[in-house]
Amino acid sequence: MTQLSPKAAETLENWLQDPSVDESTKAELRALENDPQELEERFYRDLEFGTGGLRGVIGAGSNRINRYTVGRATQGFAQYILEQHTGEGRPSVVIAHDSRRFSPEFSLETALVLAGNGIEAYLYPSLRSTPQLSFSVRHLQATGGVVITASHNPPEYNGYKVYNSEGGQLVPHEAEKVISYIMEVDSFDTVKRISQEEAESQGLLHWLGEEEDEAFTDTVAAVSVAREEIAAKLGRDFKIVYTPLHGTGNHPVRRVLEKIGFTQVHVVPEQEQPDSEFTTVKSPNPEEREAFTLAIKLGEELNADLLIGTDPDADRMGAVVRDNEGKFVVLSGNQSGALMIHYYLSRLQEQGKLPKNGAVVKTVVTSEMGAAVAEHYGATIFNTLTGFKYIGEKMTQFEASGEYTYLFGYEESYGYLAGNYARDKDAVLAAMLIAEAGAYYKAQGKTLYDVLQELYEQFGYFLESLESRTLKGKDGVAQIQGIMSDWRSNPPQEIAGSAVSEILDFSLGLNGLPKENVLKYMLADGSWFCLRPSGTEPKIKVYFAVRGESLQNAKDKIAALSEQVMARVDGK
Repeated sequence: MTQLSPKAAETLENWLQDPSVDESTKAELRALENDPQELEERFYRDLEFGTGGLRGVIGAGSNRINRYTVGRATQGFAQYILEQHTGEGRPSVVIAHDSRRFSPEFSLETALVLAGNGIEAYLYPSLRSTPQLSFSVRHLQATGGVVITASHNPPEYNGYKVYNSEGGQLVPHEAEKVISYIMEVDSFDTVKRISQEEAESQGLLHWLGEEEDEAFTDTVAAVSVAREEIAAKLGRDFKIVYTPLHGTGNHPVRRVLEKIGFTQVHVVPEQEQPDSEFTTVKSPNPEEREAFTLAIKLGEELNADLLIGTDPDADRMGAVVRDNEGKFVVLSGNQSGALMIHYYLSRLQEQGKLPKNGAVVKTVVTSEMGAAVAEHYGATIFNTLTGFKYIGEKMTQFEASGEYTYLFGYEESYGYLAGNYARDKDAVLAAMLIAEAGAYYKAQGKTLYDVLQELYEQFGYFLESLESRTLKGKDGVAQIQGIMSDWRSNPPQEIAGSAVSEILDFSLGLNGLPKENVLKYMLADGSWFCLRPSGTEPKIKVYFAVRGESLQNAKDKIAALSEQVMARVDGK
């Protein structure tokens, strides 16, 4: 134990001596007494309550996610909920979970701690999507929400995402209050928790089910701008292959597609059922082509028009389309976003439903292509920091002021939302819209790839890429900090033959946005790149964007830009 840092040694000893920590957890920790490096990783800090609440590796320890760190976070959140509730009756929180290890246990633990604080918990008994949680908070007029998920992280992770009464993830000033309450919980003994029997008998634990499911899918289907056409003919002539990647999307995506009239939806059988190990993929992430291997195989067998994949909590959607040679290509999040904006806004315009004060909201690391398309239809563009919670915050502001009408919001990381029913990205909605667009254009003799080429010709050859470096553990945190510090203190004057025209350091709180550790470099030729430590994974992400005179020119520009920037990031 002498090799541990003082902080880790003290916290470990507190866990071992705490009578409220169960013996199996203590046994897990004692078994590691000859592995000081592992114990240091588990105890050198408390698991950080970051951009999306908690997210970490499952296991015993203060820097791991387990029933104790979940209970402590919930006690802090309960204090916040009690402070926020100003109406009559009890405050309430909706809770959902995905298919990961211990997700059902962590969601029940959350409910019982909330109940122990006199807060009514509305709990889904089996897996549900993150967007449905966001919808349900609003639909049930709850004070807040929690979803147990680690999104697209590897199987050893789980997480705890917290929502406000608007159904949006907490923004910084809200999260800071919750964190302050969590910090006051210095012993697990102070976590107020009652049994399931007590919670149910006192009317503090309610179980949600089919009625709420139906309300969600009906609301998503109502956003459709071609429901009659899909039901009449287009839905019968369009073949879709869908993979939920072992997650929560299976039932809601299929229900919504069926509701609006798609009859040829084929689910990848090997990936249909929930699986906490995600055994058929390296990573359950629809941003990666490998996740679509089985879907592409089935798509080729069935001669499908479109392949769709959703991540485990069904808030991210990836699409695969046929190119002009008939081969399947995975669309980037920026490409899918531009296509959906073009389709959705053009159809609203045709139907006379496009408002004059329409707004499209995107993040600062998202392509300008979607913005150019939206502006073509008269929409005003708003930029936010990375994280859909900021897009949700804008939606609430628009709703309150009436100055703008929210139309569409999206992130390059495969997150999209049209409609005003939620405050988080929704892969169920995105699956519906991309399928609808595909069927609509197929009736005109075009593929989605054809339409994308038309958008390039009209608005410019925008191209984007993302590089990331995974740097795990205590040393990784220091490495990421060092990289950001180096770029901040020694900014480049020129990159890939183009002068750096502007440096945007978002840690200064630019343009009224919250302060965040993000650096964006604007180049004289209209290109840009951006460095951002991930808020949910041990990674530093580097985003690149160019606008070329042709597709090949854009590819050449982005290759040169990426090569030079990453050489410096990697210390070469």
